[in-house]
Amino acid sequence: MRVAAKYELIRQQINEACEKTGRKPDEVTIIAVTKYVSTQRAQEALDAGIQHLGENRDEGMLEKWEVLKDKPIWHFIGTLQTRKVKNIIDKVEYIHSLDRLSLAQEINKRANSKVKCLVQVNVAEEDSKHGLAVEEVIDFIKSLGSLENIIVAGLMTMAPLTDDEEVLRDCFQKLRELRTQVQSCHLDYAPCSELSMGMSNDFVIAIEEGATMVRIGTALVGEAG
Repeated sequence: MRVAAKYELIRQQINEACEKTGRKPDEVTIIAVTKYVSTQRAQEALDAGIQHLGENRDEGMLEKWEVLKDKPIWHFIGTLQTRKVKNIIDKVEYIHSLDRLSLAQEINKRANSKVKCLVQVNVAEEDSKHGLAVEEVIDFIKSLGSLENIIVAGLMTMAPLTDDEEVLRDCFQKLRELRTQVQSCHLDYAPCSELSMGMSNDFVIAIEEGATMVRIGTALVGEAG
């Protein structure tokens, strides 16, 4: 199935999830995760009307950047090594994986303008996942106040790989509640309006629980091509 057809199906699912919960579909940004597909497939996504592309490795992103340049809005969604910040910093609009002060300092140093960052939270407390523990997030965000190029645009998490809807909802609800706590701090540099949560297998549940960004790869652009 071509990307345009998959995109239409996903938009229908998002519309239904929003209608169910009294939300507006335009509150949800679809990020096509293109890490496993070719630049040609990424271009197909753009041609279908998708504006946001997500990559999780600097090499893969730079390869596509050489062709696509700034036609998409780029999201870096993977673990970002401090030494690789310089490779992608002025090409991405969002970094979804801010999880330590050293990374924030490097982003701040390398950026020529303010960078929208999402703090990665390991809500599920899984050893295999990166991110801060829920109880660490507020203090971490407060520690970023002197970094003039860092904007804490929101929070990101990866839910457990499970079909247990209750487990998924609990994870997403906790991130939403944490966002409310961050917003209550009234920090100018941390509007924290975004919730990046939900992927191909669980994005409908994530939207029902308040996601404003969903990161969809397999269900949208496939695993190869």
